[in-house]
Amino acid sequence: MTSSAPLIDAPKKGPGRLIAIIVAVVVVLAAVGIAIGVSRGGGDDETVRIGVVGASDPYWADFVQAAADEGITVDLVDYSDYEQPNPALADGEIDLNQFQHIVYLAQYDVASGNDIVPIGSTAIYPLPLYSSKYTDLSDFQQGDTIAIPDDSSNLARALLVLQSNGLISLKDGGTIFSGVNDVDESKSKVKVATVSADLAATSLPDYAGAIINNDFATKAGLSTDDVIAQDDPEDPSSVPYANVFAARAEDKDNATYQKLVQIYQDTKAVTDGVVDNSGGTAIITKIPVGDLEKSLTETEKLVEQNG
Repeated sequence: MTSSAPLIDAPKKGPGRLIAIIVAVVVVLAAVGIAIGVSRGGGDDETVRIGVVGASDPYWADFVQAAADEGITVDLVDYSDYEQPNPALADGEIDLNQFQHIVYLAQYDVASGNDIVPIGSTAIYPLPLYSSKYTDLSDFQQGDTIAIPDDSSNLARALLVLQSNGLISLKDGGTIFSGVNDVDESKSKVKVATVSADLAATSLPDYAGAIINNDFATKAGLSTDDVIAQDDPEDPSSVPYANVFAARAEDKDNATYQKLVQIYQDTKAVTDGVVDNSGGTAIITKIPVGDLEKSLTETEKLVEQNG
């Protein structure tokens, strides 16, 4: 503030010096303020907005508290349906989301052109096999018929469940787009028949067994104790159905986000709550991020090929 053209007359140097000092102090304070702002900005990175569907589920309160204990403030953003969290994440309205499996994420990325990636697994919600005739996989006889849901996503997954449990064999190993025609009958123990997912439970007596979605099984009064087989988390074919924390690709290495994944996976109150909330069906998973990324890439290629 040393202008070559003084703003005051020479005899008034005292106030001028005072003004200069005040201006200097203001500048210093402003600089300190900027530094503080940067520091607070870094602190603000510890507040993470996570998009979910069902924020009222009890385990989320345990997760928020566990994160707070580690110095991370979690702001849950609740969405009413599955169509909203991914666009919100892509647009920067939230920092992470946790509601979807890799198949759903792959379909979104391909359709939208966005680059959202998994940064950690949470749980697999299995697709179970029931039977009113048998109590064990070994009870199924050669040529028995098992009913599976006829909608495309559950049909393919049901076939993979049957294959992973040794009841059928799929040509080329099977994919998320496998269909009934992909069953290699010469190498399979059982046959399959498609039924509407909401009728699978009531159709159970008509078949040796049936793959029944959890919701319909619960409504039909079927217990998890009656499940004969389901997705095997150790089977690579189940990885695309693992639910994940997702982030924008540029944020995948964010240490705070990775810490939140660890908190979710390692906090017993959270994982127990997830299982309880699913009626005992959820299987908590800790799939390596590299495997999740590989699964996403492969699934996106399949989506593109079958689009």
